[in-house]
Amino acid sequence: MLEVLSVAEFICGVYQTRMQNFLTLVVPSDATGVLKNSLTELIAGFTDDGCPVSHTNWLSEDLACDLLFPDGDALMMEDRARSFFAGKPVDILSGAVAGRRKKLLIADMDSTIVTSETLDDMAAHLGLKDEIAAITARGLRGELGFEESVRKRVGMIAGLPLSAIDETLAKVKLSPGAETLVKTMRAHGTYTALVSGGFTIFTEVVAGWCDFHEDRSNVLGAADGKLTGEVLDPIVGREAKLETLDALVERLGLGRADVLAIGDGANDLDMIDAAGLGIAYYGKPLLVESASGRIEHTDLKTALYFQGYSDADMLPKST
Repeated sequence: MLEVLSVAEFICGVYQTRMQNFLTLVVPSDATGVLKNSLTELIAGFTDDGCPVSHTNWLSEDLACDLLFPDGDALMMEDRARSFFAGKPVDILSGAVAGRRKKLLIADMDSTIVTSETLDDMAAHLGLKDEIAAITARGLRGELGFEESVRKRVGMIAGLPLSAIDETLAKVKLSPGAETLVKTMRAHGTYTALVSGGFTIFTEVVAGWCDFHEDRSNVLGAADGKLTGEVLDPIVGREAKLETLDALVERLGLGRADVLAIGDGANDLDMIDAAGLGIAYYGKPLLVESASGRIEHTDLKTALYFQGYSDADMLPKST
């Protein structure tokens, strides 16, 4: 018989010692019926496959649910759930309960923690947004090396007044759930780092909005109130993101399995491949193929649900 765990059991962490694997299902707020109308059939299918669900727990009412298993193949569970929900807006992840909550968060900025590509937005002031965005897209797909891509794009906006950067920053928006993701993990003891191929003029501000412990990104050359078209060395790109992950792991006394890395493009590939949980957030195909998890229908709070956090755990409470 299916058992529904009490809040007290979850708070005490009893399920962590009794359950081996989890399967998390998350839907957007306009698809509340997808899960609640389908769970009974899905659970019956797992039972028929010889992999019965022992516990269910709603992490967010009608929107995010954990199914917990005493044994079984986690990848098989995820594959079966993906087939079951094919064509429906469900984000899915399965894995081991042990070590599920990560102790280090490394996040990309552009098109991940914020909604746009900030360099493309700066280029709009010179009427070059479409041209530069095309180069950005090629880099995100892995068709251009990051250093080549960033130097080429920054060179195209040489002479841009620094005032245009302030105007761009004023329009930058956090992705839905970004603040909640970072502040919740930090409140639960996770170290948080914003590591971007973007620029310090943006990451320093965005890191403050979300309460990251630290940020690392590229520095734009400037003189006489204008951009010079140069990016100062060293370049923070794909290799540097992985190097930052490993440096933080060593500094904090952790292992790669303790890391959640999240991003959207080829520049994030190495860090996402190395992390215990690597999430492609509306990612490019190259990244999705490598990521252990992906968010394609919901927002960044799903990265918390994937770790077993519930709405009651999340900060700020108003978000």
